[in-house]
Amino acid sequence: MTNSSIGLSATVITKNEENKIADCIASLSFADEIVVVDCGSSDSTVKIAKEMGAKVFFNEWPGHVQQKNFALDLASKQWVLSLDADERVSLALREKIITLLENPKADGYAIPRLVYYINRWIKHCGWFPARKVRLFKRSKGRWAGENPHDNVEINGKIKNLDEHMYHLSFDNISDHLKTINSFTGIAAKERFIRGKTSSMFNVLIRPVATFIKMYFVKLGILDGRPGLIICFLSAYHVFSKYVKLMEMERKL
Repeated sequence: MTNSSIGLSATVITKNEENKIADCIASLSFADEIVVVDCGSSDSTVKIAKEMGAKVFFNEWPGHVQQKNFALDLASKQWVLSLDADERVSLALREKIITLLENPKADGYAIPRLVYYINRWIKHCGWFPARKVRLFKRSKGRWAGENPHDNVEINGKIKNLDEHMYHLSFDNISDHLKTINSFTGIAAKERFIRGKTSSMFNVLIRPVATFIKMYFVKLGILDGRPGLIICFLSAYHVFSKYVKLMEMERKL
């Protein structure tokens, strides 16, 4: 962390991220403080984070949106940069943030993410630039959205940055499938609680439309075999979410 203050808190939520948390924290070393909120890791995540100077807190898992807001409330600086444990700040982004915080022109900044998947940087499929607000004035932003797909809502002006962060998404295809199973279960439950319904249109047509959009319209075809896998699994993600919702409605 820096010796001179730039008015920035970094926040990260974790669970069993011992293989990734060190690099994540290292990329955030320019922040005045790093707040890590862990929900009960059984590995060395907490130990590593503490050894690297992060302020580590425990909070039982309440959901993605709620956990990130819990971390946000623990931040003490005017500006907040939020990362997941599998994300890294690039050197270019680091320098850009340090410079822009000297004279910010907006209340929130949307940052592009460059995803590494199956030994390749993904430039299409709708995965890049896919900007998301991650840097924002603490008094102007709050996490919202439908779990597990969170987003920051800003009460003010948002500007786009060109400098990207890195996203080391999945360790392998099995890891991707495991995440799909987890996320679609959470999403289906959230939709069921909110009174949303599924249909055969959702189960049959939306997955096909997702594949066509990502592979052809968003040029996933240019990302080779990894692009094909991403688009196919994204279609499966949509199918799984809606069929699980249908199961909850007992329509199967």
